[in-house]
Amino acid sequence: KYLESTSSRGKTIYTILSALHEKNPREQQHSKRVSELCVDIAKAMGLSAREINELQLIGMMHDIGKIALSDRVLNKRGTLSKNELIELRRHPEIGYRILSSSNDMAYIADYVLKHHERLDGTGYPNGIRGDKIPLESRIVAVADAYDATTSERPYKEEMTPRMAVKELRAHAGKQFDPEIVEVFVKGVLKY
Repeated sequence: KYLESTSSRGKTIYTILSALHEKNPREQQHSKRVSELCVDIAKAMGLSAREINELQLIGMMHDIGKIALSDRVLNKRGTLSKNELIELRRHPEIGYRILSSSNDMAYIADYVLKHHERLDGTGYPNGIRGDKIPLESRIVAVADAYDATTSERPYKEEMTPRMAVKELRAHAGKQFDPEIVEVFVKGVLKY
């Protein structure tokens, strides 16, 4: 490990991401869509080119920690058991460890770690709240939730875009940053 160059560690991370996508092609499409939505939100918020590029990468890498999850959990139809939910909720921490191992990716590791935190402090893995959650993680949370609810998943019916918007707004201020939700709904989706 100590002898690996920074660029080879970065390549290793892309190899891990490719392995996840090979293992579960649905995750590849999800990551791509979340990445695109993050870019759209960042542009609508007027963020800088550097921040937009960073969010594109964060969106692509946000679920890299799922490489360590069993196919049984990733592809289960129906409700997850308590133990399966515990396993699933490990993916931000695993992603953080993977990304932290590379100087090329360490700067986005914290955003990946915190993308399932909630404004009201009931998220995971650390239960942080409000503006202690980085802006980048709050953006990914909105993009991730919208795509997850409007895409086919083995454990639930997909929602229409309008239904998903209603859900985002219902959870704004609790789970999601209300300003980001409104930028997304009005500035990206044009509702």
